[in-house]
Amino acid sequence: LAGLRRQAAVAISQELSRLACRGAGPSAWISQVRRRSSLLSSRLEEKPFSEVEMSYIKQGEEALQKSLSILGDQEGWKTETAADNGDRVLSKVLPDVGKVFRLEVVVDQPLDAVYSELVDNMEQMGEWNPSVEEVKILQKIGKDTVITHEKAAAPPGNIVGPRDFVSVRCSRRRGSTCVLAGMATQHGAMPEQQGFVRAENGPTCMVLRPLAGDPSQTKLTWLLSIDLKGWLPKTIINQVLSQTQVDFANHLRQRLAQTA
Repeated sequence: LAGLRRQAAVAISQELSRLACRGAGPSAWISQVRRRSSLLSSRLEEKPFSEVEMSYIKQGEEALQKSLSILGDQEGWKTETAADNGDRVLSKVLPDVGKVFRLEVVVDQPLDAVYSELVDNMEQMGEWNPSVEEVKILQKIGKDTVITHEKAAAPPGNIVGPRDFVSVRCSRRRGSTCVLAGMATQHGAMPEQQGFVRAENGPTCMVLRPLAGDPSQTKLTWLLSIDLKGWLPKTIINQVLSQTQVDFANHLRQRLAQTA
């Protein structure tokens, strides 16, 4: 079937070329069909995903849809912290997820710069974010999905203890909006590590949009949901997570200012 489709695409392309030579130039509909036939040919050459890869892609999509659903519900959010510069952290408790945190900040850099730092330079996060010891990409699936292993840096006083995460992450760009979503998963290349508690995150996501009226700045919304595992008082967990988000925003600003 794929061979027949490929032959049909080639035949259509050849026929369109002949038609174009008869007149002054290709009409709009001829150009459109040619583009579609070329797209069909390129898609036929794409390597299909395995069942395991498809399961990761579906997990990423699930994380994205669930995260956006949580952010879309404006009811029940309570303020955890509010800074003078407008940064704020909100929280709410969900029956099937637990307590989630929502960071809302404005970053004085254009969206592409923020996106590049968070996605293209993901493995460099440990260089500028003290909360992260290391981020390593275990596997890339297509253009938008990756499996990562992240080691969290021990906080001052080591009140939480060493944690690590294995996550599936996906990125989507729709117009001027970017969404980076993720959730906990399992991967054969990274079983549980000695000396670390395997924590779980998700659904979690970051939404990036140009600031209304000033595209040189970016509005960043970060939904954080983490199960740190182990025996930890909720008061300590809540304090650590909300402060982690505030610190992240400040460190991200410093990083972008240095690389701008």
